[in-house]
Amino acid sequence: MTSFPIVPAGHGAASIPVGLVQAERLDAVLGGLSQQERRYAEALGFKAQAGRIAFLPDGEGGIGRVLFGLGAGDAPDRTPFLPGKLAGELPAGLFRLEGEGYDPELATLAFALGAYRFDRYRKPRNGQARLVAPDGVDLRHIETLAVSVYLARDLVNTPANDLGPAELAAAARELGERFGARFRLVSGAALAEGFPLIAAVGVASDREPLLADFIWGDESHPKVTLVGKGVAFDTGGLDIKSSSGMLLMKKDMGGAANVLALARMVMESGLKVRLRVLVPAVENAISGRAFRPGDVLKSRKGLNVEIGNTDAEGRLILADALALADEEAPDLVVSMATLTGAARVALGPELPPFYCDDDDFAGSLAEAAGRVCDPVWRMPLWRPYETWLSSKVADINNIAGNSHAGSIVAALFLDRFVQKAATYAHFDIFAWNPSARAHAPEGGEAQAIRAIFHVLSERYG
Repeated sequence: MTSFPIVPAGHGAASIPVGLVQAERLDAVLGGLSQQERRYAEALGFKAQAGRIAFLPDGEGGIGRVLFGLGAGDAPDRTPFLPGKLAGELPAGLFRLEGEGYDPELATLAFALGAYRFDRYRKPRNGQARLVAPDGVDLRHIETLAVSVYLARDLVNTPANDLGPAELAAAARELGERFGARFRLVSGAALAEGFPLIAAVGVASDREPLLADFIWGDESHPKVTLVGKGVAFDTGGLDIKSSSGMLLMKKDMGGAANVLALARMVMESGLKVRLRVLVPAVENAISGRAFRPGDVLKSRKGLNVEIGNTDAEGRLILADALALADEEAPDLVVSMATLTGAARVALGPELPPFYCDDDDFAGSLAEAAGRVCDPVWRMPLWRPYETWLSSKVADINNIAGNSHAGSIVAALFLDRFVQKAATYAHFDIFAWNPSARAHAPEGGEAQAIRAIFHVLSERYG
């Protein structure tokens, strides 16, 4: 795992200053430099463009100062996370931030997130730029967030040959037991009897389907349950995906990865909740045992589900896990899944939709998302579309009979399995960066969990 690159404020004496420069304040910043530094910056053509870096020498041939452009105030690429680019651009050494017009906490988090590298299968880099925490920044909080995001990214980035259902369940076990949680693993006959949809989705693979379940915290505290889709690899089943459609399917357990990362934040911070984490872990493979289009499968809740498409398997395993979560009527249930391509068509890869009928929770989440720069967008649980899930032979179909509103329809399907929980929120995440951003390299990503954690901290901190 990537080492955390932020050091306490007391280390600032030996650090190199990095001036964060707004374009509109460029002249004032240059005026505050020595004549040599100013002439060097001008010779480099530094105009404080967003993400532009200028290294200014000291008198001994080393780096004396760094200038980093934040861009103009109305530029679309001027974001609080822009300083995350520094983590990949600065050489090994110790640096500190200076300047105006930036949020010290978000800039520090951005640097920590931008420092992430997935080096499991390649030679690690030599040395690392480290940043001195600005005064007033809660370093423990930043580390909790960043290291949890590293966990999600590592899990998503690991290929399916090294991360199957058993390995995903083992990651849940390791995390839970590290914080003293009570862990159980449901498999075999117990899984087939108690969670028939999970068993059916995973039966075609030679890697057995599992349900990882752990509970942490005081039983007297409000019950918060997190459910994450753990499809270690998705071929689409008998409704097989194309080769291009399968290319990123190692990330189909991104919901589980994000739920585990969020659980780590909660446990590390000691929130006053009774936390439960459920990860149905399967591989949707193809064999003579695979479930088929047209099959009717019984769910844990008792609803009979007609299979309209075997590639809509994520909602099936979530349905059984959600039914279990709902049985103890928790205060809050959150499900996360890389569930539909329709969500990406509607909102793209960086803006995950969420569904929730609780206006208070949804409003708090929207506010938190803006505050911590972890975007989400509320979408409607449009009840008239429930009729699209009707079946002529069963209680419900797992897909609609048309190609419209796919993310909404999937959320409506899941909502049928949650009735007792006080609040239910579902997140249809992508869990992947198709291209690198300032604070996030290409690859696996944590989405929405910092916003959710902020809401949980305000309610249960």
